[in-house]
Amino acid sequence: MYYNGRRRGQDGVGAVLDFLLANARLVIGVGGAAILGIATLAVKRIIERAGRRAEDNKPMTDSWEELSLVSSSPKLLKKGIEDVVMKKIAVATRKADLSQPLPAAPALESHLSERVCVSGAAAVCHARGVSGPCRSRLQQYLGCRVCVPPPVTMQAQRRALEVATEIQAFLRTKHPHMPLGELRLAGSLLDDLQVITADHTSLLVHLQVEESLWSAVRGEDTFLSHPQLFLIRRENLEYFPRGRSYWDHFLVGGYLSARLVAEQLAKSVTEAMNWPSLSGSLGCQVRPVLDAHGDASIKLEVRPSDEEEEEPEEEEERLFVRVLPTLCIGDESVCAGPTHTHTHTHAPCEHAWFFSLYPKEAGLLASLDQSDGGVRRKCLKTLKAVCRTNPTLRPLSGRHLGNLLLHLSDKATDWSEEAFSGRFQEAIEELIGYLEIGRLPSYFKPAVNLLQEFSEDDIDEMGFMLYCAVSQPEILLI
Repeated sequence: MYYNGRRRGQDGVGAVLDFLLANARLVIGVGGAAILGIATLAVKRIIERAGRRAEDNKPMTDSWEELSLVSSSPKLLKKGIEDVVMKKIAVATRKADLSQPLPAAPALESHLSERVCVSGAAAVCHARGVSGPCRSRLQQYLGCRVCVPPPVTMQAQRRALEVATEIQAFLRTKHPHMPLGELRLAGSLLDDLQVITADHTSLLVHLQVEESLWSAVRGEDTFLSHPQLFLIRRENLEYFPRGRSYWDHFLVGGYLSARLVAEQLAKSVTEAMNWPSLSGSLGCQVRPVLDAHGDASIKLEVRPSDEEEEEPEEEEERLFVRVLPTLCIGDESVCAGPTHTHTHTHAPCEHAWFFSLYPKEAGLLASLDQSDGGVRRKCLKTLKAVCRTNPTLRPLSGRHLGNLLLHLSDKATDWSEEAFSGRFQEAIEELIGYLEIGRLPSYFKPAVNLLQEFSEDDIDEMGFMLYCAVSQPEILLI
């Protein structure tokens, strides 16, 4: 084809590839169309380079390096899209009319080929420069979609604290011998890291345990083999037999069971409290809700009293409060976290206690921003809002995004207001890299892979969306 005339062949191939791309979205969806675009661009470049080398009588061996654009795409491409794309292009090329004049450059190439860089085995559309419209759109999104008005945050905190006071008074009356400390508000609502709406928080119920009778055993030193799980072991049973501690009632195999403690508190609170009376005294509706994951912890819904019995139209007016038993032994503070947070570990982790790294992660981000006037927390909130409003990216929580930004802070030094849009785009590119290898290490516990809880299909779908957005981040700011 190329020896008989390069321009004749180029026209036919371009027409066929443009037709395939134009109809791709109807067949394989938006994500598949993006991958088809990458594959199409790779094939077109191979053909063009082969023609140039044929005219110059040069070898075309390294022309096939462009195939790295295809092989570096997400895993769904390797599961079948690659073969389909190549076969369709080959068949269509053989049937194409190669005698028409060369048309204008297809829109596909100008749209996808702006900046492509190949790094090792990974190739990512990498746009270092951030356009003015993108910066303005990012600031607009931050103001109208991300930030929660301070009065709304303060009202949610006040309601949560009022609920905590009532629950604490009830527990002291119902279980006077249960050694409990103060209930304390915790989580992103307290740290001003919630986005779109202030709709969830945690209340920590501190269990008072005798340090001479209990000790914390790290998960990596046990059969659990997980650095964020702990077992609370009963000590000195030969000198202080069972019954000397109130918490001996919740022993399982010589260890304090987080699930049994959570079930006892949940049964006492959800079944015995007078919720209509509590709602009347607080001026808002408070009711327990059944967790979708079947967790034993207490989850409450708080909403304005003027709402009807049906589901409210405005989701942002609801506040969900989770009550978690917590205990401190020495320097370790652990909680009976929801069971679904341990789905990537092996049973019987429901009897283990969870060591949350959130306080250290949020504290480090705040201190870094305070030291250099940075925008790390602003970037985190923007990413959280993007993931929350995008169904494909919704599995990514603040835990994943916070660790992502901590890793990025070790690489990037400029976190000024002027660099905000650039850091936002770099965070997207870094996240793509972690998804490609299927591993995002925890900043304070590198042995913990934060992506381990996701299936391969979840990672593929998230990678698809981010691949589409990496060169045009505005499509995420909806």
